[in-house]
Amino acid sequence: MKGYQFFIVMGMLVAVMGIAGASALQIAGPISASLTNGGAVYLGKIGPGQSFYISASADTYNASGSYINIAWDTLKATQLPAGWSSQRSPLYADPMKMKINVPPDAPNGTYTITVQAVDLQNYSRISNVTFNAYINVTPNVFSLGVTPTSIATGIGQPTNLYITINNTGVSDNPFVLNAYGLPAWNISDQVIALHGSKSTFVYPVYVNEPGVYKFNLTVNSGSSPLIQKSYRVQMTAKASLGNDYSAIGQGVLLSPIIYEPAYAFMFLLGKIYHIIAG
Repeated sequence: MKGYQFFIVMGMLVAVMGIAGASALQIAGPISASLTNGGAVYLGKIGPGQSFYISASADTYNASGSYINIAWDTLKATQLPAGWSSQRSPLYADPMKMKINVPPDAPNGTYTITVQAVDLQNYSRISNVTFNAYINVTPNVFSLGVTPTSIATGIGQPTNLYITINNTGVSDNPFVLNAYGLPAWNISDQVIALHGSKSTFVYPVYVNEPGVYKFNLTVNSGSSPLIQKSYRVQMTAKASLGNDYSAIGQGVLLSPIIYEPAYAFMFLLGKIYHIIAG
């Protein structure tokens, strides 16, 4: 082997050994990954105006295999897209957890964030780990399901809707539930659907006038009106003895307990009425 070939091969071996022996940063959220200096990771989707966290373990092993507690002292963003902001993790926290805020007017697209785990003054002698994190900005960060979509009820009697939110984004920002198009004041409700999870919430609706109503059950992010979905629901409300008796089974009894057998009997009558009426 010629001299220059020998040095090239040795240089390659040293580089490979350096990579193999480098201390790995363990990313815990919003996804799991193991990164060395110069690495890259795709985090997922985020909506305009939302915020999210990147968390990582402060512990690691050095090149000789020794465990180091609080090897890195903080996690911070060293480069952000224009208009974005961040908050570094508190010093010496384990795990390290930094926050990134996306502006409400951020256009759709994939963005690059440069993140650094910092070993202050190289105290742990493992150096900093810098990596690129890619994230896709889009308002399509959740799917929505509503049941039932057709309701028969009495006047002024709350009926429960079951709202399923599948949060496919990386933000834990709140969602707001609203019913639009009903002749009664139905209050909004705020819920939390954690990122990467599917959650079902109960939302009661009612009307104070008889009629057939087609209304929108709307869910939107508390951080941006651009992140919104609606479900069409039909409610038929009419006053009748059968509906009133059936409504008892949906409500809360406020009378003394001695009346419970009568309420149960009236509820049964309401069920029989609806079966006969078809």
